[in-house]
Amino acid sequence: MDTDYKPQITAVLAAKLVAEQFPEFAHLEIKPVEIDGHDNRTFRLGDTMLIRMPSAAPYALKVLKEQEWLPKLQQYLSIPIPSPLALGQPSDDYPWAWSIYAWREGESANALNFADHQLEPIALGLAQFLKELHTIEPANALLPGLHNYWRGDHVSVYDAQAREQIAKLQSMIDSKAAFALWEAAVSSKWHQPSVWVHGDLASGNILVKDGKLAAVIDFGGMGVGDPACDLVIAWTFFKGKSREIFKQEIGHDADTWDRAKGWALWKATYELCNLEHSVNSDPERHRRIILEVLDEYRSR
Repeated sequence: MDTDYKPQITAVLAAKLVAEQFPEFAHLEIKPVEIDGHDNRTFRLGDTMLIRMPSAAPYALKVLKEQEWLPKLQQYLSIPIPSPLALGQPSDDYPWAWSIYAWREGESANALNFADHQLEPIALGLAQFLKELHTIEPANALLPGLHNYWRGDHVSVYDAQAREQIAKLQSMIDSKAAFALWEAAVSSKWHQPSVWVHGDLASGNILVKDGKLAAVIDFGGMGVGDPACDLVIAWTFFKGKSREIFKQEIGHDADTWDRAKGWALWKATYELCNLEHSVNSDPERHRRIILEVLDEYRSR
């Protein structure tokens, strides 16, 4: 199968797959979710379930690991995460494995507007979630690789790309400070045992209900390694007091936070260099992230 192949994933296709492979659910209504992601197409299946179908071959690599590891992780976490209920198989109409999950209540934080004080309890909840996740025994778990785009690996895995991006943006950002931050990020290492990482902790993967963290979803980037990649949300979602609460509650040393800033810098410069191809084409947001991580680096 061509890795660039992208099937037309519709509710009609999802209904056909369910009817063929899980006829016990064939009577349930299937409809798209209000806010969909990029890596997967998601549909409601009745009132208590959802269907997730990878949108391209690289994302299909994540299905089996989620099926295997999410039930094992959930028992150690006080915040709900996705719960796989069934594994769909490839067919003549759709080339990859797919999943049925339990529906998690809450609204995507990506779809909500928050004042900073409203982010404070979410910051506390997310810090607690990460502390729990990062202390789960990672025996026999997944090392970073293509399956999660090397989340949990040392940030220097993107060294050449980051340097190229910073140079390309030198008329738009403080490239001298950006190179200095990047050097600090790649010159330190995580010297403790590897930990579980979510790998894609973005506002779109956080569910909020009644002003509090209700669930963390989309574990396609999970693996084990350096937790720095999970800390990027300090700048991509939190701000002001909520950012300080998040950082203080999690802890970590200055080197780990420098690597986290490095991850944030790499991703924001990547987005700015690829606006025409990006699903997150918000240049002002990416410039703000760069400005704030550089300001924090200068003032440390």
